Amino acid sequence: MKTISVVVPTYNEETNVKEVYCRVNNVFEEQLPDYRCNLMFIDNCSKDKTRELITRLCEEDKTVTSIFNAKNFGFNRSLFYGLSQAPGDCAVLMFADMQDPPEMIPAFVSEWENGYKIVAGIKSKSKENPFKYFLRKCYYHVIKNISEIDHINQFDGFGLYDHSFIEVIREMDDSLPYLRGIIAELGFQRKDVTYEQVTRKNGKSSFNFMALYDLAMLGITSYSKVIMHIATIIGACVSGLSFLVAIYTLVMKLLNWNTFPFGSAATQVGIFLLGSLQLFFIGLVGEYIVNINTRVMHHPLVIEEQRINFDKLSELMKEESTLE
Repeated sequence: MKTISVVVPTYNEETNVKEVYCRVNNVFEEQLPDYRCNLMFIDNCSKDKTRELITRLCEEDKTVTSIFNAKNFGFNRSLFYGLSQAPGDCAVLMFADMQDPPEMIPAFVSEWENGYKIVAGIKSKSKENPFKYFLRKCYYHVIKNISEIDHINQFDGFGLYDHSFIEVIREMDDSLPYLRGIIAELGFQRKDVTYEQVTRKNGKSSFNFMALYDLAMLGITSYSKVIMHIATIIGACVSGLSFLVAIYTLVMKLLNWNTFPFGSAATQVGIFLLGSLQLFFIGLVGEYIVNINTRVMHHPLVIEEQRINFDKLSELMKEESTLE
């Protein structure tokens, strides 16, 4: 019997943990009875009762596994680490807010059995905040056009990943992994499956604007050199224009010493323009440097405080393998 790990990152999701368990198990019982479900939670140091509820589920069902992080290491790092620890023959990554429906899992498994190593859930529609959806759409358009690799539009990680892909990301030494870029970069055979994203029913999202900004900048700084090229080109053009203006001003002043108005307006405009351009691109360079600095320190993705039921699941899988 093949084991499918359903990896669910959590942070303050006490209102959703039980529903995730029930809906995922219903999907397997009704549509995937020939597969073992391993529901795997990775909790990023929740402050509510999330861990208590997960622990209770692990006590009641030995196929439920969990990893508790020692602190909040950030959404992206926790997600990637959880995926790398999935023990199944494949792993489905989904989120506890239930905006990406677990009822899509059978469609993912079907394409996986057809030979695809990665099955990506692509949002054809979304019922989330229209402005937020518009910003996502703009970001996907920008990153697709400035990146050296072919990024996947309307994809947030929800999908199925074969064990061979899991093995590859386990060996990666990257303190700031960007899953969407890694999927596009590694070139595993991929199938896109569309779905409609629904709104969050319970709880409040902790994924605020700054978290979205960090994720967006991670994608840009990890997979694009275009911005640095643009900065160089703009800098060269503005420098050349400034030099021509300076020559023109000097010549006109020499030829019309008493009548040519030197003025301060042009000087002030030039200073503010060049200053704003410098600050903007210094900020972008700083984003690149911060990511480089984090990567060269080779810190672990997360530090585990506790893991539950992995040994019991392993024993169960070995016992069934022996019987077969």
